[in-house]
Amino acid sequence: MSTRYVESSRLPTAWGEFDMHGFEDADTNKEHVVLTMGDVADSEPVLARVHSECLTGDALFSMRCDCGKQLQAALEAIAREGRGALFYLRQEGRGIGLLNKIKAYKLQDAGADTVEANEQLGFGADMRDYSILKPMFEHLHITAVRLMTNNPRKVAALEEQGVQVVERIALHTESNPHNEKYLSTKAGKLGHMFEGQG
Repeated sequence: MSTRYVESSRLPTAWGEFDMHGFEDADTNKEHVVLTMGDVADSEPVLARVHSECLTGDALFSMRCDCGKQLQAALEAIAREGRGALFYLRQEGRGIGLLNKIKAYKLQDAGADTVEANEQLGFGADMRDYSILKPMFEHLHITAVRLMTNNPRKVAALEEQGVQVVERIALHTESNPHNEKYLSTKAGKLGHMFEGQG
């Protein structure tokens, strides 16, 4: 495996104190982190979120997507429970990178949806690689999760890595005029299941 553990530290946040674990992917030179709270290595299913980096949504408060609100909701849920793990993967723009994401946004400004924009740039609809998660789960001794996601592909990806998904918990965030088309495309073309859809 090309992903290796580097170091851990504490990370105080607005929702409570997490432990931050750093990992490096030697194949891509990307750095990933996992935030944990409580004892996640006790063999009980862990409340977890696998979150792909979205600089525009997570840090710049973009209303074009639901990423930042999902990140915040997941951290709040883990803090409420006092135990959980958030895997933060540096796979911007569903794996196409930040600058290509800006190009995709330009195409969306002209009428393309999020999938069409990626395809017009020569990419697949979703280029993320979840195999990098296996060493992270192994290092943290997490074998079963209650996964906060609307994306059935993440459930399948974790199960392929040998992680048992005992429950899928929908992450519902309010839509706005800037992301309604984006959310409907995620449901219609990428199979995302939002609250009330099973």
